[in-house]
Amino acid sequence: MEKQINGKTRTNDEKKNQESHEAQANMWKFVFGFTEMAVIKCAIELGITDFLEKNQEPISLNQLSIALGCCYSSLYRILRFLINRGIFKETSTKSGKSGYVQTPLSRLLIKEGENSMAAFLLFESSPVMLASWHNLSARISSKDNSMSSFEAAHGKDVWKYAEADPKHSNLLNNAMACDARVAVSAIIDGCPEIFEGVNTVVDVGGGDGTTLRLLVEAFPWINGINFDQPHVASVAPHAIGVVHVGGDMFNYVPKADAAFLMWVLHDWSDEECIQILTKCREAIPQDNGKVIILEAIIGEKEENIIRGSNNKKLKDVGLMLDMVMMAHTSNGKERTTKEWAYVLNEAGFNKHTISHINAVQSVIQAYPS
Repeated sequence: MEKQINGKTRTNDEKKNQESHEAQANMWKFVFGFTEMAVIKCAIELGITDFLEKNQEPISLNQLSIALGCCYSSLYRILRFLINRGIFKETSTKSGKSGYVQTPLSRLLIKEGENSMAAFLLFESSPVMLASWHNLSARISSKDNSMSSFEAAHGKDVWKYAEADPKHSNLLNNAMACDARVAVSAIIDGCPEIFEGVNTVVDVGGGDGTTLRLLVEAFPWINGINFDQPHVASVAPHAIGVVHVGGDMFNYVPKADAAFLMWVLHDWSDEECIQILTKCREAIPQDNGKVIILEAIIGEKEENIIRGSNNKKLKDVGLMLDMVMMAHTSNGKERTTKEWAYVLNEAGFNKHTISHINAVQSVIQAYPS
């Protein structure tokens, strides 16, 4: 009996030691979690992904360092780190030397790639956006919770900052365009029927017009109105079938068959969302108009996942986005299905449907009658 007890004791001790070691390993990852973002940013800025994409054959370290004008030994260490993360792959060149090639993950970092997320990473890793994270605890510990972490860091909210800083505004617009290319492609593939019979679409907060340009290309019968703040709309590039209009969505929204909002409402409180959605309802036909919303939908309670996501690895993205909203905005948040139902009903939309696509966001269609 004593041996069995001792055996059980040893087993329990071994389990506790293993859990302790795993906890320490995970904590080190948290301590140095920023390094992955920083090193990936470095790879984008050096142009590693773009060079490898242009040269389909494996490229040796010597070739890469000469072409990019980089320090040989430092570049090796950067690549070693990224290969360990599944970004880039080491293989043999034709001459038998060690060389580097792209992976599906590294192709998402090509600056001009179709599904590139490079612009989004460059935006979120910019000193301006990172500064707000250092003020997160101060915001939460304040009783009124009235000032965003971003505003505490910079003295103005993210939109006024972008308006005053064209360089940062360009980073923001490029990041939103980057996500639009992925999300719109998922809509076109997953539920193209939502644009049947829709002749005019106003993209509320449409940035540089990338979303509407892609929609018009896919559904050429659509006439697009790209609606954003005047300093954004005034510099948006020309696109066939799209007109750019500057204005304030809290005051009015241009008339159209459908209003489209992608990653706009999560920036605002419930009351502000209701105000924006009310303006959208006033802009569309009451009998057959609709509002199309693309947002992440957080799972209820212990699920803590993006509802309906086709990729289980995206389960934490919604919760991370919610933290981003807390750091970057005053009242923004990601919402559950119940929270979306509340703001839609309060804004006068009696019916809505939710379609899940192969993206972080889901598609919400809201109808006034």
